[in-house]
Amino acid sequence: MIDTLIRQLFELKWFKNLKTNTVPRWMILLIDMLLVACSYGVFILSSLNPQLDDSVFTLVRNLILVVAVYGLVTYLSKSYTCIIRLSVIEDLYREFLVVFMSTIILLGINLLYSAITQNVLFSYWGIVYVGVLSFAMLTVERLVIKYMYARITATESNRRKVLVLGTSLDSLILANALKNEIGGKYEPVGLLSIKSGKDKDEINGFKVFKYHPDKVADIFVGGGIHALIFDSSSIKLMRNGFADTFIENNIALLAINKVEEFELDDERDGSNISTYIKEVQIEDLLGREPIVLNNTLVRSHIKDSTVLITGACGSIGSEIVRQVASYKARRIILVDQAETPMHDMSLELQKDFPEADVVLYMGDVHNYARMETAFKEYKPKYVFHAAAYKHVPMMELNPTEAVLTNVEGTKNIADLALKYGVYKFVMISTDKAVNPSNIMGCTKRLAEIYCQSLFFDAQKMGKNTQFITTRFGNVLGSNGSVIPLFRKQIESGGPVTVTHRDIIRYFMTIPEACSLVLEAGCMGHGGEIYIFDMGQPVRIYDLATRMISLAGLRPNVDIKIEEIGLRPGEKLYEELLNDKENTIKTDNEKIMIAKVRRYDYIDVCNNIDNIIELAQSGSIHDMVKGMKQFVPEYKSMHSEYETIDRELDKGDKNDSYYFNPTAPVGQQD
Repeated sequence: MIDTLIRQLFELKWFKNLKTNTVPRWMILLIDMLLVACSYGVFILSSLNPQLDDSVFTLVRNLILVVAVYGLVTYLSKSYTCIIRLSVIEDLYREFLVVFMSTIILLGINLLYSAITQNVLFSYWGIVYVGVLSFAMLTVERLVIKYMYARITATESNRRKVLVLGTSLDSLILANALKNEIGGKYEPVGLLSIKSGKDKDEINGFKVFKYHPDKVADIFVGGGIHALIFDSSSIKLMRNGFADTFIENNIALLAINKVEEFELDDERDGSNISTYIKEVQIEDLLGREPIVLNNTLVRSHIKDSTVLITGACGSIGSEIVRQVASYKARRIILVDQAETPMHDMSLELQKDFPEADVVLYMGDVHNYARMETAFKEYKPKYVFHAAAYKHVPMMELNPTEAVLTNVEGTKNIADLALKYGVYKFVMISTDKAVNPSNIMGCTKRLAEIYCQSLFFDAQKMGKNTQFITTRFGNVLGSNGSVIPLFRKQIESGGPVTVTHRDIIRYFMTIPEACSLVLEAGCMGHGGEIYIFDMGQPVRIYDLATRMISLAGLRPNVDIKIEEIGLRPGEKLYEELLNDKENTIKTDNEKIMIAKVRRYDYIDVCNNIDNIIELAQSGSIHDMVKGMKQFVPEYKSMHSEYETIDRELDKGDKNDSYYFNPTAPVGQQD
């Protein structure tokens, strides 16, 4: 009969709307207070009440006082929230606290009133009686709501079976929330325990499955279980290889933020927890322990300062802009030659940082006159130089443009920073500058050498501008990076193309890279090349395999992986340090300074000026030869410029008119 009534109730239009828009919290709070009022009414009408002859005014006054105290404690404790998400035990605990605190407060009010008037508001036994009865009614109310939600959930279909990782309280809260969710996507059928030792077979009605890598397929595939859900507290475990077992068995991984954060958000409720669960992306699994950055140091430097950022609309530059804006710079000058990205960036800043004073300055960094106008007009205190051409194969095809932008452009911005008294100039370099094997990497190494030699020369002249370089590896999700490419290839049905089965790369996140740039700029004193611990490198073939599996597909079955050969200038692995370099520590154990060769500024200028002149004239062969002579560790790989290496190896120095190998090119720091 009860089930029949429930089914009829579900068919009501009002209840159908309720299923997609759960009962408002104010309604739960109102029901709670009505039950408290009923408890007081039962007390008044019971034979246990010695004050039946009290006036109506007294009874109403006392009723208002009881409801007010219970209402205040309930509101402050938020015990009227998340009631379908919590276990029965957790709910009982919260209600007990509400009743206990309300009873103590009412007893205290009664004592104070008695001390002042020599009378009592109501009997002490009555306060306890109301508390006990309220606890019973509130408990029944929550059990009824849980039962109703469970019945609604039971009528829904197409839920995907999942396991929740762990047996902690947070795991139970998450499992209960998913189980009781109206219109939910997932049906938790148990908990996956990774603890060693004996485990319970069941916790709070959820079956406990013991994790073993050899039994994962039996548990999930054999049991028709779609996915494993975990919260952010388990991300370190996942990154350390735990996720691989599930990926290899084509078991989906789903993640949610910390449960306590979800629970405390007043804008969320138990009906929509599924919307906060997302499929795990490969980026989530490639990270390492986050580097702890000195935000206080950065804030003290950036706040109320004028900051100029070149390449401001690129992947790195745009994130630097966002972070600088969050530190409340007085003015931010965005320098970029890309019109549409600049427009998009301006709209984003207007929306997210409406108070920021942003200058949109269109221009190319190798246009010295245009760049000087910006320095002369705005006089920046900090310059973050992110403008560069970075795609290796493209720069092998267009080497002169790589030199004009990456070398001449950097020289222009660095010279102007010195001329106009910029406090700190921070250049963004790359791991490809170490033992470069391509045009792009060598141009970045030339830029590093110029900035460092300029700093030491400026010091001799009493100039105070500090020139600092940051050097890091590939950035997750940046324009043209491998992960977006693989994702597109998978979405289109493959094949996924890798250049070589054994190629490896370091990875980091865009926000972390930019935070490093900002901190390096603030902690540096000039002349440093900062690098940092990027963790273990990633094998690109394994990356492709994991991405295909994360998409629920089988590598080389559903999606083929094809090797297409190394591209021009590409090498199997990147380095953060030259073999002859070493490092010195900083206050941040994850951030180090590369101790590199110091070049003579005059020699640097002579060689770089000649390389730039050759680029401007289009003399590619002589330009590349000059680059190799000045940066002898630059050896081309899979490139047409390998012929120049062979020329130099034969001792042909007839054309080295702008490079003097006997000149005192520097010393070790």
